[in-house]
Amino acid sequence: MQPNSFLIPHQSLIVSCQAPVDSPLHHPLIIAAMAETAIRQGAVGVRIDTPAHIQAVRERISAPIIGLWKQSLPKYEIYITPKFEAAVAIAEAGADMIAIDATLRSRPPGESVPEMIDQIHQKLDKPVMADIDCLEAALQAVEAGADCVATTLYGYTPQTQNQSPPGFELLQAMVKQIDIPVICEGGIATPEMAKLAIEVGADAVVVGTAITGIDRLVQLYQTAINLR
Repeated sequence: MQPNSFLIPHQSLIVSCQAPVDSPLHHPLIIAAMAETAIRQGAVGVRIDTPAHIQAVRERISAPIIGLWKQSLPKYEIYITPKFEAAVAIAEAGADMIAIDATLRSRPPGESVPEMIDQIHQKLDKPVMADIDCLEAALQAVEAGADCVATTLYGYTPQTQNQSPPGFELLQAMVKQIDIPVICEGGIATPEMAKLAIEVGADAVVVGTAITGIDRLVQLYQTAINLR
C-alpha cells in the first residue's frame, strides 16, 4: 500500500449517502440511486454505510466508494467500522477505502487503530480514512499509517461534546501539522461552508445531510413552520 494512494482529487466533493435505519430511504436501491446522482453531478466519490448498501452502489458506479459499517459494541463507544471483520465485509462488498473510528476511545482487544490500519493495508490492500475528533487523535492516526484523516467525529465524542461541527479550527490545525490528505466532514450545511473548508486547506469535503438527508431536512422545515 502506498500512502495517499486513494484517488481523491485535490479540492473535491464527496457525498455521504446514508439514511436513518427506520427511514424509507434506508434501502440499498435508494442509496445507490442517491450515489449515482451525486457522481453524475460532479462528486468525485461517495461515503456509504453497510455492506448491502456498498454492494448496491458498486453495481451502479465506478467512482470511489469510502465504505464503513456502523456497529454498536457492548462496553465500547466506537461504532464506525469498530472491528477488522467489519472492514473485511465492506471491502468484499466493493469499497475502495475503509473508514474507521480513529478516536482515542477504548477499543476491543486486538482492534487498536495501528492494528486495524495495518491489517486493512496488508490483508485487504485498501487505504484507510481515519475518522477523528481532535488533533491528538489525528496525529496518532498519521503515525499509525492512515492514508487520510477526516474531522468526522468532531462534536460527537465526550472530549468534543461541547463543540459543534464543522471544526474549522481543528481543520486548520490539522492542515498545518499533517502531510497526508485532510478531509473536512461533519456540519457542512451550505455550499459556502464547503468553499470555506477548501479555503482553510481541506483536500476534500464530505457533505451528507445537507444533500441526502431528506428526513432531517423535512424535520427542520416542519419545525420552523410550526414555530410561527
